[in-house]
Amino acid sequence: MIRTFVPIFSICLLAACTSEPVNKALSVASIEQAWIAEGFESPEGVAAAPDGGYFISNVVGEGTDKDGNGYISHLASDGSITTRYWTAKLDAPKGMAVLDGTLYAADIDSVVMFNVEDGERLDSVRIEGAKFLNDATDWNGAIYVSDSGDAAIYRISDGTAELWLQDERLAGVNGLLGDGDRMLVSTMTTGSLFSVTAEGELTEIAAGMENADGIGLVPGGGYLVSSWPGQIHYVGEDGAVATLFDEPVSQNDLTVIGDTVIVPNWRQNTVTTWKVGR
Repeated sequence: MIRTFVPIFSICLLAACTSEPVNKALSVASIEQAWIAEGFESPEGVAAAPDGGYFISNVVGEGTDKDGNGYISHLASDGSITTRYWTAKLDAPKGMAVLDGTLYAADIDSVVMFNVEDGERLDSVRIEGAKFLNDATDWNGAIYVSDSGDAAIYRISDGTAELWLQDERLAGVNGLLGDGDRMLVSTMTTGSLFSVTAEGELTEIAAGMENADGIGLVPGGGYLVSSWPGQIHYVGEDGAVATLFDEPVSQNDLTVIGDTVIVPNWRQNTVTTWKVGR
């Protein structure tokens, strides 16, 4: 079932409630809720499908259970589920990324690969020592996966995984997003958004976003960051943070594709889509 809503949440309203200076970009960002799709089972991750729709990972239970109940669904651009079991027989699939016609899905301590066109399972890479693989992104011709349980990020290339970065500042590392010459990284422990160079140099952009999760780029500048308890934050280029949405909906991997923002809601078994603008 799809439910459509049209409330608009603007940073302008939040800016009026603070005495702190607000830059121009921060004052004009807004999100407008488009629809909510129902019928998922502990949805966690999002990736763009080649037909303009979306892949949604379903954990089906606890995020650490190796029970073979997890799967990936295909969602049309209008919010209708076109294929519930696009893939099946995963354990607890979470973050996903697409590279060169292959969908990569993080699954506890492995990354499983599928043909992006038909869902055929291609291969998998087990990462020795991984505790809780979470988000995934494509960057510089490789796939990167966060390990929330070990403050680590792994790099996968040519079917081989290697530890790319491990740093105590990445405690509770979650969201990853490749962006040009840098990677954006969110952490749950400090609620931080970091920028990371290819050499692994960390620069904190913002902090204090409780259990920070997914990351998206806002057209025109700035970032959206989701928080597990139910917030969507806008982070300006200067690191200023304003909360656009705050309801108890257990949000996961916020993903921005064009001007569309897609957020799985774990406990509600729904997926919310927004439009982001200025």
